[in-house]
Amino acid sequence: MAKIVILSGAGLSAESGISTFRDSGGLWEEYDVSVVCNHDSLDINKDITIEFYNKRRSELEDKEANHAHKVIAQLKSEYPNDIAVITQNVDNLFEKAQMKSDEVIHLHGFMPEIRCRECEKVYDIGYKKLQDFNDGQCLECSADLRPNIVFFGESAPMYERLNAEISNCELFIVIGTSGEVVGVNSIAQYVTRSILNNLEPSRAIEDSLFSKVLYMKATEAIDEIAKEIDDFLE
Repeated sequence: MAKIVILSGAGLSAESGISTFRDSGGLWEEYDVSVVCNHDSLDINKDITIEFYNKRRSELEDKEANHAHKVIAQLKSEYPNDIAVITQNVDNLFEKAQMKSDEVIHLHGFMPEIRCRECEKVYDIGYKKLQDFNDGQCLECSADLRPNIVFFGESAPMYERLNAEISNCELFIVIGTSGEVVGVNSIAQYVTRSILNNLEPSRAIEDSLFSKVLYMKATEAIDEIAKEIDDFLE
């Protein structure tokens, strides 16, 4: 397990032009979240749900990793066994920053992938529409395919990986997350040292629990964070 855990959220990718759940405009205002993001959306509102995720997947094609993604990728390359990179984001910007797929823990799934609703076989389709891959059916068992992301109300198996990494963590770094989903306060209390980097305070995060707080863009804070990591591992 790693000594350092970097947990990122939507604020990290927002600087690359990917709209967040709370942003005004864009996809999140075109669609009713209760219709397309729930555990039963594929059963009740299949067509519009598939359409929504097709658009989200397509949106990623021209987006580029920003400075923060690239620095984190470089840190992971330099300290592969000391750093765990965990993200709530379903985009592929860490991968575009040259990180390997097994170097990033995607808590909520991975948008370029689809998986079978029956046998769980996973396929990487890049930026294509789901239905353009074998008419939306599994190559193995012919059952319907779905976006390989976690809908509201579904279990999130990768949280087991998060819990495992946190159990050995000494330096916990939070970048661009509101804290509404992952309880970062309790983790910050548990570890030796912690860093919070958000654009602004969040009602769900008690910043006094963190050793260092940086209210600024991730791309502006990341070099200072990298230095903290270098110093910590010396």
